[in-house]
Amino acid sequence: MFWEKKLEDWVDGIRNRAVLPLRVQLWNGRRFDFGTPFPQVTVRIPQASSLAYLLRPSLLNLGRAYVEGKIDIEGKVDQIIRVGGMLASTMTKQPGSARQSARAALQRLVQAGASGDREHTRKIDADAIRYHYDVSNDFYAQWLDPQMVYSCAYFENGDEDLATAQIEKIDHILAKLRLQQGHRLLDIGCGWGALVIRAAQRYGVHCIGVTLSEQQYALACQRVQKAGLQQLVEIRRQDYRDLDGRFDRITSVGMFEHVGLKNLPLYFGKIRALLAEDGVAMNHGITTTNVKAANAAYGAGEFIERYVFPHGELAHAGTVLLAMQEAGLEAVDVENLRRHYARTCAIWSENFDARSDCIRLLVDEKRFRIWRLYLAGCAYAFEQDWIALHQILCVRAGSNAAGHPWSRRYMYG
Repeated sequence: MFWEKKLEDWVDGIRNRAVLPLRVQLWNGRRFDFGTPFPQVTVRIPQASSLAYLLRPSLLNLGRAYVEGKIDIEGKVDQIIRVGGMLASTMTKQPGSARQSARAALQRLVQAGASGDREHTRKIDADAIRYHYDVSNDFYAQWLDPQMVYSCAYFENGDEDLATAQIEKIDHILAKLRLQQGHRLLDIGCGWGALVIRAAQRYGVHCIGVTLSEQQYALACQRVQKAGLQQLVEIRRQDYRDLDGRFDRITSVGMFEHVGLKNLPLYFGKIRALLAEDGVAMNHGITTTNVKAANAAYGAGEFIERYVFPHGELAHAGTVLLAMQEAGLEAVDVENLRRHYARTCAIWSENFDARSDCIRLLVDEKRFRIWRLYLAGCAYAFEQDWIALHQILCVRAGSNAAGHPWSRRYMYG
């Protein structure tokens, strides 16, 4: 009865501030509706101890309870995330300990984001990459496009399917780089090889793609061989810090989120050292829209750090531009593709749910739940402008922009 009375008071407090399409059903069959008789989401509480997660409803606590099997949730995953976000937002409005807890959590995020104090040794980064990317190639193939491009797509017209939009994204990047036959292209974090293969096929350029993922490396090598591009494309399993040589063009797509805030000067300094005097580089990566904190709101960043991207850190676009400038790189074009990534993640999430039966055969229930929440949660975070995606084209500072065109017209020829 103690827990039920505590839950009654908590539900009444939230009803006074917000109407949520949510139902909570207890182990004894008792139900609590949050202001609407037609709930879109039902949270089932199997035992009294599970209520502790619900009564402090940050996205970290709610997500942790779900993936650890402490609660069950019914409903469409996009609605689950939306209701979870609405519920978590009430946490900052509650008096007493819950509010203090929220402030303390935010302060920890601010301090961590400002100091950039996470370790990013070669071993730590390699382990983190393998944890995330080496689930299995079959797992990713279930919900990505046929080329397995695991980064923000580009919807040129807004109505393309995912496969088309991913090709458009690669072509958009390559057009920005103004590739020419004979160029040497380096792709840092090449994934399963889609960009370097496309660059070699369309422009005849020599490409090196590097990844730390063993499974990405194996499949990318197979794809290069199948395409008959062994003379133009080399795939390496290598840390970006160990690269040498000079390249006319450099791309980094969806990789720098793993670098770490304190390593941004090292990262961009390395790109400058590898870039030819008249070269052009493209950094395509997720950024936070909160200049003080390196994570998304309401505990979402903490959930991702714990379960999805260990040691991942997001920088604000201003921080990225400053780090580039201090490393001797000059930004010549900046484009925000936040809406494009919201749609990309929404499609990934839909694909994931549509293929859930097959995916459950490839991973255990905990990992299934982690990824189900993660993909839908990312779509929501981009939609809410908690995070963004910036493509930043840069050259060596003071190089007269490497003969860069005066307008952006060349990108859309």
